[in-house]
Amino acid sequence: MALSRQFSPSELPPFRIAPRFVSRVWGCRDLRPWYDHATEGGEPIGEVWLTGNECVIETGPYAGKTLGGLFYEAPDAMLGTAFPSPESPLLVKVIFAREKLSVQVHPDDRMARRYGQPHGKTECWYALAAEPGAQVAAGLKPGVTLDQIKTGIETGTLEASLNVLPVAAGDMILVDAGTVHAIWPGSILLEIQQNSDVTYRMYDYGRPRELHIEKSLEATKLVTRAGKVPARMVLNGAILDRTVLVDEDYFRVERIPVAGSRAGSSLRGQGEPALGLSYLFAAAGAGRITGQGFEPVDLPPHGIVAVPAASPEFAVAELNGLDLIRMTPKWPGRIQ
Repeated sequence: MALSRQFSPSELPPFRIAPRFVSRVWGCRDLRPWYDHATEGGEPIGEVWLTGNECVIETGPYAGKTLGGLFYEAPDAMLGTAFPSPESPLLVKVIFAREKLSVQVHPDDRMARRYGQPHGKTECWYALAAEPGAQVAAGLKPGVTLDQIKTGIETGTLEASLNVLPVAAGDMILVDAGTVHAIWPGSILLEIQQNSDVTYRMYDYGRPRELHIEKSLEATKLVTRAGKVPARMVLNGAILDRTVLVDEDYFRVERIPVAGSRAGSSLRGQGEPALGLSYLFAAAGAGRITGQGFEPVDLPPHGIVAVPAASPEFAVAELNGLDLIRMTPKWPGRIQ
């Protein structure tokens, strides 16, 4: 049952979210050194959910609550007034693939709503690490038809129709809704997406899991904008202020240098409203968030901190070579 929406504190300080380890048949049994988590007899872990609705808040006045519960309890404090729904707008994961994922596709908003879902799923992948020869598939080769896709599914030759991309650390890849795609072993990916887990599997390499061939074909767009996104550097005078990794309808992802310490207000981009939600992720190193009226919040390696719209002023301190990734949700039609 949804929590009351009447509660709206004037300030809600930044807080850390505990990672949630999600089993996947294609995942890994040992996530070290990325996370101190290993499974010996249990299911392999494929995804570490950082902002899922069931993730637990670790610090601050709402420690112990779920993130989804807090969005329903205090939507204005979390989101400001830019979002029409009291739901978490972004799902952020780290993907660990020991085997190939299924070849799959996600619906766009219109199709998702036709089948009773609140929205579709556009996502992006930021490569935190990659081995030599690492690859992903994002989109179809030019000229591929739906009939060729159907034949590829039936004969096990679907990979021949996919647009395969080499992956190196630091690459950003957009996968907009309707894109046929696949993640293959060799890279560790930070995945930022609309808060949806709707996936239609086309082909699953013989695993005994459900396929969604009819819906996947319905969702497929033969031509999409999927592919590598060139980084855009933003200067403040002669100083690098940030690197915009991707700026799309549903999210903006930036890599922000922190030399010593940086005021939280300086993390906002040009034209960005003062009151809005953001997430801070430590791609490497660690950080500490401090401000008046709340206890310091440590940002550990590969951890995440939510900065609510109603956050008081704060500063981010760099510890051990912090590589800071900032993720900001956006609502189409109200994009700044």
